[in-house]
Amino acid sequence: MTTRQDIVSAIAGGLTEVLERDVTGLSEDTALFDDLRLDSSSVLELLLLVEDSTGAAVDPEDLDIDHLRTVRSFADYVERLLAKGETP
Repeated sequence: MTTRQDIVSAIAGGLTEVLERDVTGLSEDTALFDDLRLDSSSVLELLLLVEDSTGAAVDPEDLDIDHLRTVRSFADYVERLLAKGETP
């Protein structure tokens, strides 16, 4: 079973890879677009990395911008997917 900390760690690891730098001071309140300057292509890459790390199957059609506002909102979304058993 994937814990909340596992999900946040997967997001942090994905961000480090996508941004090609260490992401320091990351918290669940960190804004993905405003604080980290993600763009649409980096978000897609992040989604793929988090899917691989957690086993969650993100459907881009069901994904809303509000799911990607902060680390917390993205972790909440992934956590709900895993709880519903939405895995590949």
